[in-house]
Amino acid sequence: MKSFILILFFLAGSSFSYAQVKEGTTTAGQGSMKAEDLPEIVIKKASKDFSVYVPDKNPAAKVKRLQQEFVAYDLGKDYEGYENYLVVLELENASLAATYNSEGKLVSVVENYKDVRLPSKVIYSIYKAYPGWQIVKDKYLYTQEDGTVTNKHYNIKIKKGSETRKLTVDPEGNFITS
Repeated sequence: MKSFILILFFLAGSSFSYAQVKEGTTTAGQGSMKAEDLPEIVIKKASKDFSVYVPDKNPAAKVKRLQQEFVAYDLGKDYEGYENYLVVLELENASLAATYNSEGKLVSVVENYKDVRLPSKVIYSIYKAYPGWQIVKDKYLYTQEDGTVTNKHYNIKIKKGSETRKLTVDPEGNFITS
């Protein structure tokens, strides 16, 4: 009798486990969306204007974390009564400063990061142009105004022996200054 009840519970439980999954399909990845696929984020609607923020597709974790913190930030009614309102978020070796106007619309964002993970295109172009040199320090600057990216580059310091150089490289690996 006990075995009959156990078999009955087993069959009932196994039939429920198949009820949600169609044959030939997997549930991994369904319904999820990567942040890199989104071109821009509307943070807040302020009257007729929209505040638009374009997150960067940078591979560095600290860049993603600070940008997610900024998107999650609730301005509320803090901007009321001011001509311009400045929001500053900081992490270790990272800062983001956003300016809002008197209606609460996002006007500009300036992001500054030190010692970030460089994109492979940047690393490849530096080591190709400067063989034998080592990357010592890097800074990443990302600015935008009214939802348009205005500046996006890496300031990189390289060293070979006692000689050092400063380079400015865009995310595609093209040298702006060398």
